[in-house]
Amino acid sequence: MKIQSRIRSRCHYYGRKVLLFLSSVFLLSIVVFYVSRLAPGDPLVSYYGDRVEKMSSEERGRAEERLGLSAPIFVQYVRWLDNAFHGDFGISYKYKMDVVEVIRGRLGNTLILGGIGFFLIFVFSLLLGVLCAWHEGRWIDRVICRVGTIMSCIPEFWLSLVLILLFAVELRVLPSSGAYSIGGDKDLVDRAWHLVLPMTVVVAGHLWYYAYMVRNKMVEEARRDYVLLAKAKGLSKRAMIFRHCLRNVLPSFLSIMAISVPHVLGGTYIVETVFSYPGIGTLSYESARYKDYNLLMLLCLLSGILVILCNIVAQVVNERIDPRMKAEVVWETSRDAARVNGGSESAGENEDAEEGGGEV
Repeated sequence: MKIQSRIRSRCHYYGRKVLLFLSSVFLLSIVVFYVSRLAPGDPLVSYYGDRVEKMSSEERGRAEERLGLSAPIFVQYVRWLDNAFHGDFGISYKYKMDVVEVIRGRLGNTLILGGIGFFLIFVFSLLLGVLCAWHEGRWIDRVICRVGTIMSCIPEFWLSLVLILLFAVELRVLPSSGAYSIGGDKDLVDRAWHLVLPMTVVVAGHLWYYAYMVRNKMVEEARRDYVLLAKAKGLSKRAMIFRHCLRNVLPSFLSIMAISVPHVLGGTYIVETVFSYPGIGTLSYESARYKDYNLLMLLCLLSGILVILCNIVAQVVNERIDPRMKAEVVWETSRDAARVNGGSESAGENEDAEEGGGEV
């Protein structure tokens, strides 16, 4: 009975997470749909171009009816939602093709830039934070802290322009835009060469923020009582840092990096726009600029789903790691189990009462 109640409470707990996820995505779709259509601009320009200026009022009305823009916004949303449930997200006004195909052609570039950048940020911030904690208070720690603080204050778009001006315009050693040269889409070396500048900006813009967290957590962990006791017993500094401090800091750092995925993704979008890198960020900018409603809706939903999923995963990881949050989850689980048991017991009592009444 206890195992069944525990399974039910767990299902109830994860069911609430799923319900929270679905309701968040639903509210996000409503907000994006209404805001995009109430924003100033003419979506017909994206589809018909300069021909819109020569259209009569009747031709314009037929064009809006053809694209489904003549109905009220609420009716448009209901139609879009019904089509989305059947896998039809509409066509792109600008590219005249299915929005899924448009995104599929750009998604790989963003995954390469954002994925490799996220991995490099994760590795270098961990190494840099451990290095600063190892040399706490020394000149190398002070220099890294000051340089990192300055780098974290530099806007990514400004740093991108400076690197383009220096390495692409003045020195002419690195390409300034694109994901590959003309005809070089299958050349891995050419692709890697085009990634140097945008990857540098993505990593440099986020590195010190997380490295500073690692440094502070490592320093705080090194001053705990158990570490001081181990140091008094003759434990080496290497063993203290890597065997005790780093092992205790790493779980919380993993949860922080899970939350940081949307942060890094947003920075990647900005870098893609500045470098004209053909990814999701550039596509989002173009869809918002040209009022490409269907493309903008799917892009915002995909980005929002990623953000919500990362937050939920980080919350679950924290509940598994942090004893205080774990105790709260255990309390909620036991409370749900008590409700289940209480309901079954009351049902059993009612059945007994009915049987007793029948015997009387």
